Amino acid sequence: MITREKLEHQQIWLYVIALIIGGVLGLVSPKVGSSLHITISPILAILLYGMFAQIPFLQLRESFSNRRFIGALLASNFVIAPIVVWLLTQIFPQSSPILVGVYLVLLTPCIDYVIVFTQLGRGNERLILAATPILFVVQMILLPVYLWLFMGEETARIVKVGPFVEAFFFLIVIPLLLAIITQLWAKGKARGKTILNATAWLPVPFMALALIIVVASQIGKVYNDFDVIVYVIPVYILFLILMPFLSRMVAALFRLDVGAGRALIFSSGTRNSLVVLPLALSLPDEWATIASAVIVTQTIVELVGELIYIRIVPSFVLRDVQHKNTRKQQH
Repeated sequence: MITREKLEHQQIWLYVIALIIGGVLGLVSPKVGSSLHITISPILAILLYGMFAQIPFLQLRESFSNRRFIGALLASNFVIAPIVVWLLTQIFPQSSPILVGVYLVLLTPCIDYVIVFTQLGRGNERLILAATPILFVVQMILLPVYLWLFMGEETARIVKVGPFVEAFFFLIVIPLLLAIITQLWAKGKARGKTILNATAWLPVPFMALALIIVVASQIGKVYNDFDVIVYVIPVYILFLILMPFLSRMVAALFRLDVGAGRALIFSSGTRNSLVVLPLALSLPDEWATIASAVIVTQTIVELVGELIYIRIVPSFVLRDVQHKNTRKQQH
């Protein structure tokens, strides 16, 4: 019998399989793939509810207990990362629809599977889990600011307030409020704890299902526009390469220990693709097509990058102190 812990431990490979299934389904049977488009919103709503239910919003004050880590996390994700993203888009200029997708996905740090990747990369995943409410709130506040800073008046022309707010309300605000209500109701109740434990089963299977549906429904767009989208791949790859080393410098500046430093590295390099996808889909038709395809492309590139991260972060980017001391003694 499979346990939730086993399921979570194997979730990376489950997501890889989901990407492959979605890609094959979307390319072999485009009609079936595109017809799945209507299921994206409800699946994402359930997924986000399951994710939000696991975020300790009621312990928000405790999230600030490790101030150095929180300071480093905010500096790396909301100062360093935006600068890197802006510079990369200047080096590799993109059309406006692509830029919207790139900015949506690269300016928002991950709040879900980054916890598992941090654990597999021998980082302190508990610090990331405790910080998820702060990460989520700050990115939702700053995302419109960054879009305006980087794209100016074009943002107002592209992002229609009505559909954008509607998507944000139904796919983020409502699941978030339901998750907080669930946590409030469950507090101090045995039955409530059982319900919360049941919601903890939702994220992994619904993430896999969301990946299948999103990739199957969007892969045709990626394929059709690949001659345009291919130019954004270097941006994603360079972001994945640069952020570990820049965030390691931030970790040193804030004097974080090795576990916290690795957690910072994973948070800085892992993005929030499935949370911002509904916002991309709320854009005008042609823009939504390109922006969502750009975000799906980032998800594929990122998952490959994360499989490399879990190997090289603990062995090369930020090694254990004992390992460093042993090498010094040998020399």
